[in-house]
Amino acid sequence: MEDPCSVNSPRRVLSLSRKRKGSLSFPEPDEKASGFGPSAEHGPKPSEVYGFVGSISVVVATVIFLVWAYVPDPWLHAIGIFYYPSRYWALAVPTYVMVTIVLAIGFYIGLNFMVTPPPTSLNTIFDEYSRKPSSFEPSEEDDELPIEPISDIGINQINDLMFNDQK
Repeated sequence: MEDPCSVNSPRRVLSLSRKRKGSLSFPEPDEKASGFGPSAEHGPKPSEVYGFVGSISVVVATVIFLVWAYVPDPWLHAIGIFYYPSRYWALAVPTYVMVTIVLAIGFYIGLNFMVTPPPTSLNTIFDEYSRKPSSFEPSEEDDELPIEPISDIGINQINDLMFNDQK
């Protein structure tokens, strides 16, 4: 009879690790690389399942749409399909969807232009999170250069650096 503490299968390793809840065990490096280490979670994640079902649904819906749009009426009647929407909708629905998307993008861009302050406004430079530089004097004891506190650079300093002649 085998010793109950001997370990010779991954399932037994997992069951032993569940019995010892207070202990911490680390998988071997080769187990981590192979993906067969002890794990409490098995099976696919819900997001993977939703993605798979969604992609299959899109493919099936596309095939049904293309069959409905391009197969002649006598062929559909021959396989027993007699009730389906007018072919007008094969062109109308995609056109309406594309026009709706273009209008939504235009509306979104227009809203962004409406809520953006004009370039002459001081709100484009300062807001409630702006920080003015504080007076910082390093102590004499430190040999290293300290890091100054974080602050915004004033527009006058930026203009001096960019537009003044330094020749």
